[in-house]
Amino acid sequence: MSEMRRREFITLLSGVVAWPLVARGQQAAMPVVGLINAGVPEPAAYRVAAFRQGLSEAGYVEGKSVAIEYRWAEGRYNLIPELVADLLRRRVAIIATPDSTDAALAAKAATSAVPIVFADGEDPVKLGLVASLDRPGGNVTGVAAPATELDKKRMRLLRELVPTATSIGVLLNSSRPTFDARSKDIQEAARTVRQEVRILQASSEHEIGFAFAVAAAWRPGALIVPPDAFFNSRREQLVALAQSHAIPTIYDNRAFVAAGGLMSYGSFADGYRETGIYAGRILRGEKPADLPMTQPTKFELVINRKTAKALGIEVPQTLLATADEVME
Repeated sequence: MSEMRRREFITLLSGVVAWPLVARGQQAAMPVVGLINAGVPEPAAYRVAAFRQGLSEAGYVEGKSVAIEYRWAEGRYNLIPELVADLLRRRVAIIATPDSTDAALAAKAATSAVPIVFADGEDPVKLGLVASLDRPGGNVTGVAAPATELDKKRMRLLRELVPTATSIGVLLNSSRPTFDARSKDIQEAARTVRQEVRILQASSEHEIGFAFAVAAAWRPGALIVPPDAFFNSRREQLVALAQSHAIPTIYDNRAFVAAGGLMSYGSFADGYRETGIYAGRILRGEKPADLPMTQPTKFELVINRKTAKALGIEVPQTLLATADEVME
């Protein structure tokens, strides 16, 4: 090889070696958002897409101007502190915990420096996540869905669909740190709308079956399954048990209805989008302490008419007219 060709070859080789180093340097400079969800990826796919949309609206596109590290607890709440610790070791710029108060609490306990953006239906002031809704203070802000109002709405919807339902069961995950507070909120919502309720507890596959056995003996007029990551991961089991025991049941999101559930009211997709927007604003330099808590404005009513017919329920025209989606 001539001296000139040898120098050209070395120059070319140097460029090939240097390019990945430059690329890695650019990637290292890209801010990283850590997203923790207490559930499993598949049923949350459309919500995560809404989070990415919010980031995009704020000027950050995944893979181009921001990286996202995803962590899924798959319904095992005891794993959440370690997922938070792992993200902190990776020096993420923000921890986002949409749809998981438990993850927000774990993140707040682990760091006062890294911004935390969350979205959930439990009172963040009562839980100590923020000082107030208008001025959160500290390193936490996000979206607070009105859980108690949603509880009341689900009770009213069930009463409209099943007027004979004098008593309603509410299935809660007893393993969650917020179980006691959630139980009190539901009891308060029931008193407000003058509805008799009974709390059923389950934190495992076996306990879900036992809770439905208790319900079968008690014969509630209807059942509410509020938002919970573990329940999301067990939606086929929950829907099958509700059908086999002929218990009219309302859930928090359409994935249950698509699986054969009777009805859902909720949807935190809008909350995920708002969380993404807030994450983008923080990446641009705004402080969580100065970003007031916001509330989602879009809630989705989905009805499975085929399931209603199987249960011998005639869905009132008023409900059909207000539903966002009716599955036949």
